[in-house]
Amino acid sequence: MQKIVSPELLDELSRKATGSLRKRINHNFHDDLADPINRMLNALEPGTYLQPHKHENPDKREVFIVLRGSLVVVFFDDSGNPTEFVLLDCEKGNYAVEIPVGAWHTLISLETGSVVYEVKDGPYQPLSDKNFAKWTPKEGDPDCGEHLKQLTDRYYSW
Repeated sequence: MQKIVSPELLDELSRKATGSLRKRINHNFHDDLADPINRMLNALEPGTYLQPHKHENPDKREVFIVLRGSLVVVFFDDSGNPTEFVLLDCEKGNYAVEIPVGAWHTLISLETGSVVYEVKDGPYQPLSDKNFAKWTPKEGDPDCGEHLKQLTDRYYSW
């Protein structure tokens, strides 16, 4: 069956993300978590916090393609220092980025209605999918917002 990315689908996902506690939501195109290629839409609103992480053991490639809005992919060294900020923005260029295996990274949503198409090696196994950075707060910790603010400020002064 065809799987179509339409403006209506993006609008629906953005509405759901705006109303969600996490300020993000995904829409899977793969029918099974065991699929060798995970494909999904991620709607990310400003204020969503994704704990920096990397994909290794098992090694996984990951690609983000911006469909709408503006986001920043942040890369870090092993100590948690930002090493690169990559703006993904349909109007300004940089439409996609491939995350190298084992690279620490996170995303920052800069604009309401931002949606990316994500492709990642599968299968998805919740316990081993991500290696979360110990040098950042976990999602839900009280200091997540401050950490996100500092990282966003750092991007704007980069």
